[in-house]
Amino acid sequence: MTRVATIPMQTTLANAIQRSQQALNTSQLQLSTGKKVTDYAGLGLDAVRTLSARSMLAQQDSYQSVASRVSTTLSLYDANLNQIDSTLSDLRTQLMSALGTGDSPSLQTTLEGAFSDVRASLNATEGGVPLFAGSQTSDSPFLPETLEDTVGLDSADAFANDNVRQSARMGDGVDVQYGITASDVGTNLIPAFRTLAEAGPFGDKLTDDQKAAIQTALDQLDTGLSDVRNVNAANGRRQNQVDSLSTRASERSDLLTEVIGGVEDADLGQVAIDITQRQTVLEASYSVFAQLSSLSLTNYLK
Repeated sequence: MTRVATIPMQTTLANAIQRSQQALNTSQLQLSTGKKVTDYAGLGLDAVRTLSARSMLAQQDSYQSVASRVSTTLSLYDANLNQIDSTLSDLRTQLMSALGTGDSPSLQTTLEGAFSDVRASLNATEGGVPLFAGSQTSDSPFLPETLEDTVGLDSADAFANDNVRQSARMGDGVDVQYGITASDVGTNLIPAFRTLAEAGPFGDKLTDDQKAAIQTALDQLDTGLSDVRNVNAANGRRQNQVDSLSTRASERSDLLTEVIGGVEDADLGQVAIDITQRQTVLEASYSVFAQLSSLSLTNYLK
């Protein structure tokens, strides 16, 4: 006698429906998160490589962050050094003009203004911290407050900075030392300002002693300007080095991000196809299950 039984078939089909639902839920989760799995355990053997890549990515991102901060500081150095160069170049022009004509109606004002500009640049700050102070950041590094304060002043007594240079790691095993002190820039400028301060004040006409003092000051000013430009040139080289290291870290970050994405990121195009297919399979399973559930032995006993 042939036996008719639908319960085992319903159970088998119900299990198949459950698996289809789980597969569809997985695809929908991938679509919403953009990730293949929700935890590292789901990556299997690729988990170790991904964790290692993420660690290296964090390191490269930190290098970029440090390089950005240092680049800002170097740009501030550059701006202040250029300001000093411009101010002293203008002062040099005014001194030569006065020396050539013997007239100096506004020379004293120009000289005092130039000193004030140099002082402001050497005492410039970044976030309230003096730029040119080395590690002695509690006080301004350039001490004379007025041009008259340079009379009889020794260059060594004009500065409160030390010679400590900051250092930052910007690559694997790459430490960049940077930092400029006020004495690096202004040591040879003090004699020029002292000579001019001791020869002043300047009136409308220059005396012979003042002309001699200006001639001496011009030679001293040339030496000081040479120092300013050499320091700024070295700062420019450091800027190029930092930019290069930042670019290298950025490129490595992009590479590591691509490696991580290849393991973790879902192919959204394929996920969309999978969702459509799994929805179709699930709907067909529902239909078959409904048809099977409606079967009755009484239909065949009539």
